[in-house]
Amino acid sequence: MRFKTIGFIKQIHSLCCTSSRQFSTLINTKRRINFNPKLSSLVCVYSSDNKKHFLDIDKKADALKDALEQKKFQIKDTEQRIRKKGVEIVRDLKQQKEITGQKFKVKKEHLVKDILETRAKVREKIEEVVEKENVFTVPNILCMTRIAMSPYLGYVILQDNYNLALGLLVFAGVTDLLDGWIARNWEGQSSKMGSFLDPMADKVLIATLFISLTWQNLIPLPLTLLIVARDAVLVGAGFVIRYISLPPPKTLSRYFDVTHATAQLAPTFISKVNTAIQLLLVGTALASPVFNFVDHPALNALCGLTAASTVVSAISYIISKDTYKLLKKKL
Repeated sequence: MRFKTIGFIKQIHSLCCTSSRQFSTLINTKRRINFNPKLSSLVCVYSSDNKKHFLDIDKKADALKDALEQKKFQIKDTEQRIRKKGVEIVRDLKQQKEITGQKFKVKKEHLVKDILETRAKVREKIEEVVEKENVFTVPNILCMTRIAMSPYLGYVILQDNYNLALGLLVFAGVTDLLDGWIARNWEGQSSKMGSFLDPMADKVLIATLFISLTWQNLIPLPLTLLIVARDAVLVGAGFVIRYISLPPPKTLSRYFDVTHATAQLAPTFISKVNTAIQLLLVGTALASPVFNFVDHPALNALCGLTAASTVVSAISYIISKDTYKLLKKKL
C-alpha cells in the first residue's frame, strides 16, 4: 500500500512537470511572434485576405439571394400569365362551341328545308308523270255495287232462297252490261281504274257464286277450284302490275291511291268468252232448283265447256303481250 501511494505521487509530479514545460513553450512562442516583425506582418496579411474573402462570399450570397427573389417573382408572374391565358382559352373554346352550335343549327334548318323542298319538287314531278283521273264515275260505282252485293248473294244462296238469288244475279248482269255501255258511249265516264275494277267485280261475283253453289252441290268442286285458282292468279298479277307500274317512291298511300292510274288492263277475247260462259253456267245452276232441272246432262256439258274455256283463257293471258299497258306521261 505504501509503495502504490509513492508511485501515484510520482505520476502526478511527472504530469505537472510536463504541463509546465508545454505552457512555457507556448508563452515563448507567443512572445517570439509578438516581437518578430516579419511574422506579425504575415499574420496581419493572412487575416486581411481572409476577411476580404468572407466579404466576397457575403456579396455573392446577397447577389444570389437577389437573383433567387427575382426568379421567384418571374415564376409567379409567369404562373399568373399562364392562368390568365388558360382562362382566355377556355372562354374562347366556349364561345367557339356556341358559335359552332349555332352554325350547325342554322345548317340543320337549311338542310331540313332543302329536303322538304326537294321532296315537294319530287312529288310535283311524280304528279306530272303519273296520270291523275276521276274515279267516281257511273261505271265504277256500278262495279263497286256488284262487289258489295256479292257476299249478300252468296248468303242468300246458302239460305236456299234461290228465287231472290236469281233476281240478284239478273240485277248484277244488268249492271255489268250498263257499266260497259256507259263507259264506251258517255264522255268522261271511261277510266283506267275501270279497266281493273270491272274484271275484278266479275271475278268476285263469279267466285262467290261458284263457292256458294258448290256448297249447295249444284256445281262440281274441281271446276270451282279451277276457276277460283285462275281468278286468284289474275288478281295477284294485277297487284304486281300495279307495283311495277308505280313510279318511286313506292309507298302504301300512293299504291292504294286509285286516282293515280299507272296501267291499263286489256282482257283477251278468250277471257271475255270464258266470263260469259261462266255467267251462263252459274245462272243455269242457280235456276235449276227453281225450274227443277238439277243434274241435267246439258248442265254437265256446260260445266265441261266452262272448264275448257277457263284453261284456254288462262293460257291466253300468258301468251298475249297486250294483256296490260303501262301508262306514261302524256307529252
